Amino acid sequence: MMSTLLSGETLVQKSATELRRLIGRKEISPVELLEACLNRIEATNPSVNALAATCFDRAMAEARLAETAVLSGETLGLLHGLPIGVKDLQDTAEVRTTHGSPLFRNHIPAYDSAQVALIRKHGAIVTAKTNVPEFGAGANTKNTVWGVTGNPFDPGLIAGGSSGGSAAALACDMLPLCTGSDTGGSLRIPASFCGVVGFRPSPGIVPMDQRQLGWTPISVLGPMGRTVEDTRLLFAAQVGFDKRDPLSRSIDRHTLLQPGSIDLAALRVAYTTDFGSSPVHSEVKTLMHERISSMRRNFRSIDEVTLNLGDVDRCFDVIRALNFVAKHQCAYLQNPFSLGANVKSNYEMGASMSLADVAWAQDEQTKIFRRFQALFDDFDLIITPTVPVSPFPWRQDYLEEIEGVRLKNYYHWLSLTYTVTLVTNPSISIPCGADQRGLPFGLQLVGPFYADQFLLDAAQALEATFQVTPELARPKPDTSHLSQFRDDLRSIVTHPPEKCP
Repeated sequence: MMSTLLSGETLVQKSATELRRLIGRKEISPVELLEACLNRIEATNPSVNALAATCFDRAMAEARLAETAVLSGETLGLLHGLPIGVKDLQDTAEVRTTHGSPLFRNHIPAYDSAQVALIRKHGAIVTAKTNVPEFGAGANTKNTVWGVTGNPFDPGLIAGGSSGGSAAALACDMLPLCTGSDTGGSLRIPASFCGVVGFRPSPGIVPMDQRQLGWTPISVLGPMGRTVEDTRLLFAAQVGFDKRDPLSRSIDRHTLLQPGSIDLAALRVAYTTDFGSSPVHSEVKTLMHERISSMRRNFRSIDEVTLNLGDVDRCFDVIRALNFVAKHQCAYLQNPFSLGANVKSNYEMGASMSLADVAWAQDEQTKIFRRFQALFDDFDLIITPTVPVSPFPWRQDYLEEIEGVRLKNYYHWLSLTYTVTLVTNPSISIPCGADQRGLPFGLQLVGPFYADQFLLDAAQALEATFQVTPELARPKPDTSHLSQFRDDLRSIVTHPPEKCP
C-alpha cells in the first residue's frame, strides 16, 4: 500500500515531473495526488474561476485504477496518474465541452479529440476543463457560460487568453499540467500574465484533427506547465502522427524528454521589443532592455535587431478571418446574434473579403516568412517580450489604446505573438521575474523553423539561470489572499449549464 508523509499542500506544489517520479517509485499514490488537487481546487478555484466543467468522480475512479497499475508492476505511461486540465475548446468524451459558447452550453462529446486521446493513453487523468473566451476569440478569458477567469496575482485583472483557465489553474497549483491551443498567442499570453510556461509547437507535431481548414498552420495545440521541464513532459505525450491532420508529422517523443547539452555561451541571440511594428508600452520596452542587460552574460552575443517584415497586421487579419468564416458560417447565417461580439465581428470581416484579399495575404505571409527565416542565418535564437502591457482589469474587454495610440481592433494588442504565428516558428513564453507593478513578466523565445527540440533545450537552460537570479526567478501568487475575491467572476453567466446525466 502506498503512503506518503507529504501533505496535500506540499504535493500540489511539486512539479509534474517530480510527481510522476514519485508515482513510479510507489512513494505517492495517484489517489492521494488527486485528492490533494481536488482540495486545492475547492480552496482556490472560486477566487479565480479557472475551471469550466469538471469530472471529479470519473477522475477518482481512474486514479484508483492508476494506483492498481502501479502496485501491480504494470508498464506506466509518461503521464501515469497525473491529474490534468483540458482546455474547453478540445473535445473530451463524456465530459462537457462548451467552447465558452451558449450554442454548446450542454454539449457532451462522445469521443476524445486526437490530442486528448493521446494524453489519456499515456496515463493522464482528465480532471476538469479549463475556461476560455467564446470559441477562443480574444485574450480575455470571459464568456457567458462559465464567467471570467481572474489573474491569480489579482483576480480583478485578466489572466490572458485564450488558454487563460489553464494558466490560472497552473499558477494556483490546482493541477500539475494543462493543455492549451494557440492562434494569435493563446498559449503564450496567459502564460506570461500568470507566470507559467506556454509552448507553441511547430504546426502538425501535436495532431489537430478538429481543424476545419486542415492545411492552414496558424492554429496549433500545445502544452502548458509551471516549468519548461514539465511543459516538455506533456508535449512528449501530446505528439503523434494522425492521418486526420494534413499537417501531421512524426517526431521522436523520447528525445523530447532528454534535454540536449545546450551551451548558452555559444548562442548568438537577437532581440527586439516590437518586431518593428507591434504596439508596445514604453514600460515594457524599458523592462525588456533591463532584462537583456541581466541576461547578456549568458550568451556569446545578444544584439538588438531592427525589423521590417511587411504588413503583418493586415496579413494576420485576412488569414485569421478565413478560419472564422470556415468555422462559424452556419451559425451566423442561422442567427448572427447567437455569436458573441468578437466572433461575429471576425466572421463579418472574413465574409466581406475577396479572393484578391486572400491571394494577397497568402503571398504576403510567404514574404514575411522568408524575411523572418533569414534572421537565423546570423542568430540562433530570437527573444521578445511576450505581451506589450501589464495585465489590465478584466472588465475592460480588450485594449483599445496603448499610451494614447488607438489600436486597430480588439486583438491588435496581441501583435507580439501573432507575428510569430504568421511565420510558424516554434515559440515559448517563460517567466522572467516581475514587472514594475509586481506582476509576472514573460519572455517570448523563438527558435528556428521546426527546431522545437532546440528551443525547448535553450528555454530550459535559460530558465535554470533565472532561478538563481532573484529578479529573474518565476514569481508565484500569494493564494492565501484569494478568498476575498469570490463574488463577481461569475456575474456575467446567463444560464448555467445543465447538470450532466
